[in-house]
Amino acid sequence: MSNEFATHTIRPVRIRDCLQASDIAAIARIVSATGFFSAAEQRIAVEIAEEHLAKGAESTYRFLFAEAEQKIAGYSCYGHIDGTQSSFDLYWIAVAPEHQGNGIGHSLIAHTESRIRDLSGNGIYVETASRELYRPTHAFYESCGYQLAARLPAFYAPDDDKLIFFKALQV
Repeated sequence: MSNEFATHTIRPVRIRDCLQASDIAAIARIVSATGFFSAAEQRIAVEIAEEHLAKGAESTYRFLFAEAEQKIAGYSCYGHIDGTQSSFDLYWIAVAPEHQGNGIGHSLIAHTESRIRDLSGNGIYVETASRELYRPTHAFYESCGYQLAARLPAFYAPDDDKLIFFKALQV
């Protein structure tokens, strides 16, 4: 186990990569319950999952789900960035509030990175907001080895920049 997991209690979780129709409600519940995402962002999270279900293997979105205590505790959504050779976006990573602080986010991100490596990905980009609410999110990404690569001023709102974190992967 790497040092980045040392300060977290890892609950036993099962990671799966098959999006099921029943997962749509879990995604909606999780992104709403975190208190981080606007109503529009919550709709987008659900729409992406619905698109994946509709398109199947042709979808550019990929999902991982962490199951704990026989329910979805968190999920990630990632995909190859069109027009690049081997860069990927981490579109979403969210853990239900009742499961936060137990290492599930770290487990999800580690599994996501592993899947991206398996797809010959060599870099992951993550976009997030700069608002004070997101400070724990920034710290989470940094604890996972991501570095702030760019800041786009006033992107989301006058006082809310877009932050882009990056992590190079060894393939």
